Amino acid sequence: MEYYEAETDIAAPPDVVWPILLDGAGYTGWDSGVEQVEDTIADGAKIRVFSSVSPGRAFPVQVAIDQAGGRMTWTGGMPMGMFTGERTFTVNPTDEGCHFKMREEYTGPMLRFIWKSIPDLGPSFQQFVGGLKAAAEALAAET
Repeated sequence: MEYYEAETDIAAPPDVVWPILLDGAGYTGWDSGVEQVEDTIADGAKIRVFSSVSPGRAFPVQVAIDQAGGRMTWTGGMPMGMFTGERTFTVNPTDEGCHFKMREEYTGPMLRFIWKSIPDLGPSFQQFVGGLKAAAEALAAET
């Protein structure tokens, strides 16, 4: 297994953060590193995500959301589990707002071959969590 992750504390409650995470069309309005999300982010939905790390390339993923449990996953990859990427977003309440974490794990027999072609996602993960933090804290300050 290989993975990337980033996390931050956000001075906004989960009920401010979740609508931002679920608004795929709005990702381009804050510094997310996501160029486009096709379709609606909803539990059970299949969406296509376009990232600035791989311009022009669509990443089809299956969405699972347990908002009450503070978790959303996007899962995609190759048939029969030959290669799987699963991005998990967690939003956990804290006394000051919430703690947000994004982690993407890669598994499967083809991982050792594919891993070499995956760009370093560390900076884009930091960009996403920083952008989410700024967007959520700005929205919380307005209310």
